[in-house]
Parts: sequence; structure tokens; C-alpha cells
Amino acid sequence: MQRVSADDLLILLEVARSGRLTRAGEVLGLSHTTVARRIESLERALGSKVLIRTTTGWDLTLLGQQALRTAERLDQALRELRTGDDDALLEDVVRLSTPDAFNVLVAAPAGARLRARHPRLSIEIISANRPASAHRSGLDLEVVVGEPRVLRADASKLASYTLGLFGSREYLATHDAPHSVPELTAHGLVYFIPSMLQIGDLDVGRRIVPEMRDAVTSTQVFAHIAATRAGAGLGLLPTFLAERHDDLVRVLPVEITATVDYWLVTRTEALRRPAVAATVAELKAGATALFAGTAGS
Repeated sequence: MQRVSADDLLILLEVARSGRLTRAGEVLGLSHTTVARRIESLERALGSKVLIRTTTGWDLTLLGQQALRTAERLDQALRELRTGDDDALLEDVVRLSTPDAFNVLVAAPAGARLRARHPRLSIEIISANRPASAHRSGLDLEVVVGEPRVLRADASKLASYTLGLFGSREYLATHDAPHSVPELTAHGLVYFIPSMLQIGDLDVGRRIVPEMRDAVTSTQVFAHIAATRAGAGLGLLPTFLAERHDDLVRVLPVEITATVDYWLVTRTEALRRPAVAATVAELKAGATALFAGTAGS
């Protein structure tokens, strides 16, 4: 085995965080060609591939995951050397993926609070409604809906919330508010696009209101709120969002209800980074504050 370059390991770390050679080059101030050449150099030194091409960018191979753990330890050691104090201001980039509502109400405010205490910390938040990824390339943390099935990662439940059926006051006044489940057939459903829904736990809408025809559907929960408020139909909405709007009224609260969970997924190695651990703590605190008592509402 050839000697492994520390610089090449740090370049791999940035590629893993961003998932793209071009983006890694922009962060590091290197050309795309230079990044690719340094990754090839690392692969020659290790004797095998560390990255595989996917439809969305680059993922780590098993060897790449091993190299990444070394790169993370190296990066953390260099940061500690620069600050001279483990407990000093955090200087790092933490990248996480969360569903839309969690992003807006929990993750973004948590990032702001962290930045107030650690100005050299950067938080990158990607909005995504998808299952936990198999490789988690480029991500330090993932918040997903439903209990994930993951390997080589830690998963913990963050919070529970309730889905309920809502209509705008104006819509219910002009469209005969339903008083029983069979009466729902006269109304359109505002919810996710069935063919694009990747989360099994969110498919509950099709199970608890199976006879409703689709009205306005979207991949984005805030579009569900907007369409329901505009009178497109009855929206199957998170109660913690819908109840923020006085013009939305819940219908059939006993008959139409479902509990959904948010879960946090992270690699054990990532939690050893102080910035990631601090982000996890802030996310948990924010989730506890927002969702306390909401699952049964």
C-alpha cells in the first residue's frame, strides 16, 4: 500500500459532505479536475475505490466509509489544534436533511441558536421527505418520518405528531361539512401525490380516507396548508401546523386521526464531532419544546 495523503483524506471528507466533486472543489478552492485527481490518488494508495457514482452524486464504498472515519478524526484533530481548546467555539460544517415542516419550525431555529453561540459554525439544511439513505454520503444527520431501518447508524425517536382532517371555515360553510366518514366521498382530499410518496408512514392518508378523490396534491406540506386554506378541499394535515391558522377547522377528529413519528439518524462516528453532538442536542431540545403534548391533540 502506498502512503496515504492527509490532504487527500480531507478532500474525500468534503466530497462525502457535499456528494459532488464540483461542490467540494468550490468549498476547498480547487478545480473539479484537481478534486477528481486527488480522489484517484487516494484510491491508488488504498488499493480500491472509495467512491461510486449514483444518480444523485457520489456515494462512499465500504472502503470509503472506513477512510471517511479516519478523515473525520483528522479534521477534528486539526480543528482542536487551531483552537487549542476542546471546549472553545465550535468551527465546523454540519449538514442535515429534514422534512419541510421540521426544517422550518425546528432545524432552522436550532441552527440560529447554535450560530449565536458558535459564530464559526455552519449549518446546512436540506429539505427532503424521503427514507433514511443507505449510505448517508454527504450528510451528518437525517430527520425522517417513520422508524428507519438502517445499518451502521444510530436511530432515535425525536417526537410524535398527529395527522387530522381540516377544512377552511369558508369551505365548510359552502360544501356541507361532513359528519360521518361516508360523507367524505363528497369532498376532495388535499395531501401528498400518491405516486411520489416515498414514506410508508405518510401513506396513512390513503388508508384512513380511502374513498376520497384527490383534489390538490403536492410533495410539500406547506402547499397542503395553503391549498386547504384556499378551499381546494379537505386537507390531511399535521395538527401542529393546521392549528396555527384560525381559519382551519378540524373535522371528524375521532374518526380521522393518525400518529406519525419523527426519527433522527446519524452515524456513530459523526456524533464524536462536537459540532454534530451540539446540533443533535439542539434539535432534540427544539423538538421537545414544539411537540410536547401535540401527539394526542
